Amino acid sequence: MSLQPEIIQKLTAIVGENYIFTDIETRNHYGHDETEDYVFPPNVVVKPANAREIAAVLKVANDYKIPTTPIGARTGLSGGALSIYEGIGLSTERLNKIIDIDELNLQVTVEPAVITQVLREAVAEKGLFYPVDPSSMGSCWIGGNIAENSGGARAVKYGVTKDYVLNLEVVLPNGEIIWTGANTLKNSTGYNLTQLMVGSEGTLGVITKAVLKLLPQNSHNVLMLVPFYKAHEACEAVSAIFRAGIVPSALEFMERDAIDWTLKYHDNINVSVNENVQAHLLIEVDGNYPEILMLEAEKIMTVVEQFEIDEVLFADTEDQKNALWKLRRSVAEAVKSNSVYKEEDTVVPRYMLPELLSGIKKIGAKYGFQSVCYGHAGDGNLHVNIIKGDMTDDHWKTQVPIGIREIFELTVSLKGTLSGEHGIGYVQKNFMDIAFTRTHLELMESIKRVFDPNNVLNPGKIFPDEL
Repeated sequence: MSLQPEIIQKLTAIVGENYIFTDIETRNHYGHDETEDYVFPPNVVVKPANAREIAAVLKVANDYKIPTTPIGARTGLSGGALSIYEGIGLSTERLNKIIDIDELNLQVTVEPAVITQVLREAVAEKGLFYPVDPSSMGSCWIGGNIAENSGGARAVKYGVTKDYVLNLEVVLPNGEIIWTGANTLKNSTGYNLTQLMVGSEGTLGVITKAVLKLLPQNSHNVLMLVPFYKAHEACEAVSAIFRAGIVPSALEFMERDAIDWTLKYHDNINVSVNENVQAHLLIEVDGNYPEILMLEAEKIMTVVEQFEIDEVLFADTEDQKNALWKLRRSVAEAVKSNSVYKEEDTVVPRYMLPELLSGIKKIGAKYGFQSVCYGHAGDGNLHVNIIKGDMTDDHWKTQVPIGIREIFELTVSLKGTLSGEHGIGYVQKNFMDIAFTRTHLELMESIKRVFDPNNVLNPGKIFPDEL
């Protein structure tokens, strides 16, 4: 499809000539995220400056029934920002201000294009803590975090994005601007529209401001890297640590290939790995009292020593801690640099992790693919990277999707679900029937119709092609 000249003129009048783009280079740039190798360029890219301009753009889109895709930092892994029906690509990049850090109420008001790490550092300067820390926090934006209900390494103790969103300014598909709630820690007034927006993947409205809860910053942490000779024992140790009464601030799993590929990708990270080690757990505890943290670390050691492990590495300096976190946060980049891949975002109750990992490997053997697994084990969240390697295109397109469906069926059978933090978007939507009945999906679609009767906002996401 192409847009009529009068539509381009209307959009230009709203955002100005300097913030509307129809050239193919810009359209391609905004037509992809980090989801495999997909590129779906919109017909036009617009860059509004504020909620009022976004409202005007959406009114035009609604009047002319033009598909409109909200576009953030494009770091997503489920295709949520892909303009699969062309139309308008609505970039929120100009809404990039931290509006207010309220030190009295431990809250921050922020626009959607603020980089997550920038927000974390800004509040840290005031002794405050925003815990949500996706691996891409140096490049992802708060708006996308809210749209996908992002998690991260410290979700195991502190929760995910939804646990910090108090109130949202949202532009609805018809161009109306609303606040969804109140700037309060408790709110039992009507339906919870705020939480409905969190994780809605840009299908119900465009977030233009967010009021987020903050915490006081802890002053100390202890970080250890525990090598296991058996990967399934690393998974077993996760639940055992919690059953021993410890709640780590982070508990990350990396199997051997993930470690090896990342060490090759970053040759300046100095970590020695015994050839017989199959997996690692990266474990952090945090708080304000070092003596308590050391007692917790000793208790963790008591738990992991029940398994077959190699020598545990304690990070003694900030440089060592940063190196270990760089190792963990770089796994996805390292995998991507090695091969074409598909990343699935499975999550199960943490005690089920060993069964999930074992099942994934069996399914890979059945369908002829290698998988590299890592993730937020403390949450039961396992990222499964399926590697194309030298696999034929035909096998990649026909057999691997069948294997992925079996992985999701296994995950749901273990009381888990399809995505822990990446969302459904474009690439997982046709697996939704595994997790939900027709009734569930029809309820969700009816909510979408109430907000967006003309289906202009981020169409083609979340819901299966056929119900």
